[in-house]
Amino acid sequence: MADVNVSTASTRLPGPESDRSGAGGPVFDLIELLFFAYRDFIGDADELLAGIGFGRAHHRVLHFVNRHPGMRVADLLEILKITKQSLGRVLRELVEDGYVVQKAGPADRRQRLLYLTSKGEALARDLAALQTRRFVRALAECGPGARAAARRFLVAMIDPQAREGVERLIARADHAGRNRTR
Repeated sequence: MADVNVSTASTRLPGPESDRSGAGGPVFDLIELLFFAYRDFIGDADELLAGIGFGRAHHRVLHFVNRHPGMRVADLLEILKITKQSLGRVLRELVEDGYVVQKAGPADRRQRLLYLTSKGEALARDLAALQTRRFVRALAECGPGARAAARRFLVAMIDPQAREGVERLIARADHAGRNRTR
């Protein structure tokens, strides 16, 4: 991939005084900033994962299984919006390499419930630490109230019909995480 060089002399990011809602056309500045922010946010984790032969799909599985131990494969498919085949390949690799275990459901033995091993928990923790450092730095640069504003913005970026479900998913994981650390 070729490097992109942009002269800072000719590039000026819009400030609050130029709130372009998109009514006059595409908001290219925000679109591009989101692409670059995501590239750098995920790049830290990509580098660590590449060292063990994993990619972004592995990262997403590790993240959600870490946050929701015992989640069903069907629920993970719904969250990730990927095919069964793609998830199957990633899960097989994570299981074979000792990061994830699958257990049959207690009520329905056909259900596959996912858990991280201690090795998987350590990797998920390392990945979250990398991304947390980037968030902490960015939020500190933005000043007081930035976390709440960023959270409102990110929730608003989610399709309206999915927001409540996402908020519940996060709240359940936050609540369970607090209980696990006690």
